[in-house]
Amino acid sequence: MPQTLLHEAEPATGPTIRTAAPSSGQKCTRCIMDTTVPGIKFDAHGECNFCALHDKLDRDNPLGAAGEQYVQRMVADIKRAGEGKKYNCVLGVSGGRDSSYTLWYCVVKLGLKPLAVHFNDGFGNPVAGENMVKACRKLGVEMRTITSDWRESKDLKIAFLKASTPDIEEGTDVGIATALYGVAAKEGIKRIIIGQSFRTEGIAPLSWNFLDGKYLKAVHRQFGTVPLRKWSPTDPGFHLDLREMFYYTVLRGIKTVTLLYHVPYVRTTVDELLERELDWVNPGSHYFDDLYQSVIYYLNRTKFNIDRRLFNYSALVRSGQMTRDEALEKCRYVNAIEDEKVINLCIKRLGLTREEFEQIVAAPVKTFRDYPNNYTLIRLLRWPIKIASKMRLLPESAYDKYFNCGT
Repeated sequence: MPQTLLHEAEPATGPTIRTAAPSSGQKCTRCIMDTTVPGIKFDAHGECNFCALHDKLDRDNPLGAAGEQYVQRMVADIKRAGEGKKYNCVLGVSGGRDSSYTLWYCVVKLGLKPLAVHFNDGFGNPVAGENMVKACRKLGVEMRTITSDWRESKDLKIAFLKASTPDIEEGTDVGIATALYGVAAKEGIKRIIIGQSFRTEGIAPLSWNFLDGKYLKAVHRQFGTVPLRKWSPTDPGFHLDLREMFYYTVLRGIKTVTLLYHVPYVRTTVDELLERELDWVNPGSHYFDDLYQSVIYYLNRTKFNIDRRLFNYSALVRSGQMTRDEALEKCRYVNAIEDEKVINLCIKRLGLTREEFEQIVAAPVKTFRDYPNNYTLIRLLRWPIKIASKMRLLPESAYDKYFNCGT
């Protein structure tokens, strides 16, 4: 890990102008999403369907008095479901801005008793790791780290590199989810709080990030070499298919709450608060609590012609936290997260040489649709998924993710 931190507002070292081919097609007149995004559509005013989705989510999850009322109902529900228990909710932490603020808000503002859960797959940023320890100590919260089997974790990362799809961190995404569900099941906790916000992050287009247990297993069968350990309710490993989701949500009654959908959340103000209250240090860039994001952003740009900042910055533009001109200017430069030293460190940690890595990623581009997956079944389950999202049996954005994000 480099001794100096990256700075989110600065271009990365090395080439400053983006090397990926810029979009030559249409760009949204309101945000910065463009025709490099699969499934994008524009209305008569030139605004894209992702802006329409943002507005829908904004109406469905209002802030102000309505948001406060929802939060208070949520708090009462969490306390009721966790009555008499040491913890009344599970909260995922990474040491980044979003999860650190969510933890602080739950303890200080809401008086909840969370059990902080961190998923460790061997690529954590040490700065973020220190943030988690300091935050939990200052807030009097227990932190439980779920460390993946390194052989499985590394094997899945290499398998998805060989699969040649943009879902490069599918294993970690599934691992985070199973860590939360597994701990909740083990402790008998009925509520999981997630620190994400569509107003500051957006929702990734489906073809860029397809979360599906069947898809993960299909890629692993074709490219993996290390057997995945079997699923158990309290040690699910990398298993999160429809069967496991039914077990956790329906049979165990575990619900998820996306808290930041309902509270005002301005990133610049939050940074100041976290530094003051928790001695928090910015890991260097958004999502850089995970060092492997350097590899993800690098490959997305150079291989898939994907700039993930499009949906992140567009969310900030729609929320009034960044101007459109500022977002467009930032995207002229390679993201600071693409640190060459960190990329090489991650490749070495995978047990690959740079030459082996480049040979793997030279394969033709594919998407999740090139492998067995649950997408057809998910489409058939459209209405049950919509109901489950409204009931918070699934994350609130689950329905929109699978049906309104470029499908």
